[in-house]
Amino acid sequence: MKRFISSILCLLFLAVLAGCGSEEVATENNPLVKTKTISLRTGASEGNYPGAVKGRYETTMSFQVGGRILQRFVQAGDHVHAGDVLMTIDSRDVVQQAMQGEAQVAAAKAQLDLARSNLNRYKSLYAQEAISESVLEQYQTSFDAAQAGYNQAVAIAKQGKNAVGYSKLIAASDGVISSVTAEVGQVVGAGQTVLTLVQSQELEVEINLPENRIGDVSKGQSVEVSFWSLNNQPVTGIIREIYPMADTVARTYKIRIALPNPPHGLQLGMTASAKITGSNAADKNQPASNAADFVILPMAAIYQTDNNPAVWVVDANAMTLSLKEVQVEDFDKNQLKVHGLNDGDIVVVAGVHKLHEGTKVRLTNDDNDKEDKH
Repeated sequence: MKRFISSILCLLFLAVLAGCGSEEVATENNPLVKTKTISLRTGASEGNYPGAVKGRYETTMSFQVGGRILQRFVQAGDHVHAGDVLMTIDSRDVVQQAMQGEAQVAAAKAQLDLARSNLNRYKSLYAQEAISESVLEQYQTSFDAAQAGYNQAVAIAKQGKNAVGYSKLIAASDGVISSVTAEVGQVVGAGQTVLTLVQSQELEVEINLPENRIGDVSKGQSVEVSFWSLNNQPVTGIIREIYPMADTVARTYKIRIALPNPPHGLQLGMTASAKITGSNAADKNQPASNAADFVILPMAAIYQTDNNPAVWVVDANAMTLSLKEVQVEDFDKNQLKVHGLNDGDIVVVAGVHKLHEGTKVRLTNDDNDKEDKH
């Protein structure tokens, strides 16, 4: 009898082990999916971003006439003042053109005097009825053409005289030479950049902001700026400009920060740090889904059914999939703006066309990565 009971217990134990083993096998067979947890920030977020001091106005300078550079009076990094001569080019050809213009004026003046004399003579003959009106009209036309030729020659001569002055490149304002792209002896054309002048009267800070934080900033917003070489003493800056296009490689946006009261000793090129505090919800009592306009998801996260875009959302408790319709719009070639998701939604971002409604899944180790709201 005891042997029979022992056999029954052994069979029950083996059955329990078999059941556990099948459950483990079933769990291991659940597909492994890559996900992102949507986070719609309702509170303030803060970040520090490195930058550099730059001039608000940077002017690329060039000669208005072409020629060979004879002298260069500045180096990169030199401070210059308005009216300083920065470079000169060989003006011999320009002077010759100016002299040629003056000669053309003299020739045109002689033709005009002759035409005027002839016209006066034939007017007298016409008054005496010695010639017809048609002959007088011919000499009037000749005079008008000579007058026009003279005016044209005068204009060309003035242009030549002005060109003589263009042989000197003069600073239009105080500033710093940030780069020099031409050397003595080099032949440059009209309009070819030879150096860059950064005006030093108005300095500002340029930072690069990641695209997932662009929603934290707006024009006119106050930020805290500090400078490493000035003992990191903070000053108040104002966001003046937000570039409309992200860098195609780094996927960052350039932000220009004006400094109404720059610290003493601030110089071009100094390292800066900008502390930006942003808030994406005006009312914390509103649901997160109403506080956010959109989130950014990779294009691979979109599951298309009958022209209705959707995403696979994972139930955090049951670990099963459900399809949720969303609204999308273009963002760039690999990412989309997606509307209609809630805070905390776990969205599958890869392999979506191999999944089915109600499927149990397992999450990868990076399932806790947040997709920040813009």
